[in-house]
Amino acid sequence: MSGTFTPRPGAAPLHRMVLAQASMEARLMLRNGEQLLLAIVIPVIVLVGAVQGADRIDLELSGRPIDEFAPGVLALAVMSTAFTSLAIATGFERRYGVIKRLGSSPLPRTGLLLGKIGALLLVELLQGVVITAVALGLGWDPDVSVLGVLLTVVAGTAAFASLGLLLAGALRAEATLAAANLVYLLLMAGGAVVLPSTAYGAFGDVVRWLPSGALGDSMRAALLDGALDPMGLAVLAGWAVVGAVLTARTFTWE
Repeated sequence: MSGTFTPRPGAAPLHRMVLAQASMEARLMLRNGEQLLLAIVIPVIVLVGAVQGADRIDLELSGRPIDEFAPGVLALAVMSTAFTSLAIATGFERRYGVIKRLGSSPLPRTGLLLGKIGALLLVELLQGVVITAVALGLGWDPDVSVLGVLLTVVAGTAAFASLGLLLAGALRAEATLAAANLVYLLLMAGGAVVLPSTAYGAFGDVVRWLPSGALGDSMRAALLDGALDPMGLAVLAGWAVVGAVLTARTFTWE
């Protein structure tokens, strides 16, 4: 009995620390009004507005508007969370010294990164459920490649998260806020994420090499054709590697 209450100091197992960090990061993201706007409200508005306005605008779409726009808006949701939300949150965490303090905790840097990735995937799962429910309500009838969707989400999250951390680690918090929102708006309007790259004419050959164009085209291939898009996935993987290398070299923790 004497050993029953013997203290056992030490850190929790890594998986428990990562799960706790991911849960906290996801809750903080969803409690923030601006983050919730980026994650849920704007993609839903874009989906409904695009479908309702498609009949009034002469767009060169290969099928029904809902079938074209639903995969694009799901890709937009991944971009909004993995890039814009992550960049803004990380930028202000650096400013207020949150990351520096976490660095002195038992949670290793690898655990912190895994926790952030886990939070992104949790939020993206919620986004997918909400946007899919709205799209189905508008008459969407997808031809799904589950493997294609999973690979696209993982590759897209890796690519945009690495770029978001690159931005947050190189700029001050206020500059990160402005730059992340500006890049988000530019890619949403002209980055072939909502509309297919073929809708941009000759410029489509350029935008498909952007992470937004690769993400949008890969998501449409997985949900329109029920197939993989090897080129799009390769482009996303390339952006993920480039972003990760540059982030590792330039990111500062405060």
